[in-house]
Amino acid sequence: MARSTHRRSPLALVLLSLLAEGPMHPYRMHEVIKERGKDRIANVAQRNSVYQTIDRLQRAGLITVQETARDERRPERTVYAITPDGRQALRDWTGEMLASPARDFPEFPAALASLMVLGPEDAAARLEKRAADLRATVDEDRKALAAVPDLPRLFLLDEEYSIAVREAELRWVDDVLGALHSGELTWSAEWIRSIAEKFG
Repeated sequence: MARSTHRRSPLALVLLSLLAEGPMHPYRMHEVIKERGKDRIANVAQRNSVYQTIDRLQRAGLITVQETARDERRPERTVYAITPDGRQALRDWTGEMLASPARDFPEFPAALASLMVLGPEDAAARLEKRAADLRATVDEDRKALAAVPDLPRLFLLDEEYSIAVREAELRWVDDVLGALHSGELTWSAEWIRSIAEKFG
């Protein structure tokens, strides 16, 4: 079936969710994603990514062209609708993504694996910046969440999760910074060479 061969992604899931609400043209989809803050869970920094994902969803038979609207003052707009296969894929992907943790490859753990190329003071300075950025982001996200008090919690779970993850990361970074500042966590080129010889 088409839906099983299509590569799922957060953006594909968000687009299918929007089209499950009703037919829409790509420009409006991009606007709604940003209005609802879903650009924090799906990368739409480049508008072209929305069009590319729509093209893939259409080729997979998960969405279809409902109509092409022409307005004298605007370029032609194609309105898309979700197909029955698209609704099934939306349910399947949502269930799979909820039930099974994905094997992501974020940058931060990769940088931690190479931390020893920086000196302890440099590493601490970089982590201090990360902690400050995390604090600012958590504060902004909490304010944004508080700004929508009437919205049922069901529609805010992704925001709650993002805040919880950032708060957990901030606690961990603060713990590592404490170890760096106290000298409990430290290294030198000579020590790294000795470890390499021992475990190499």
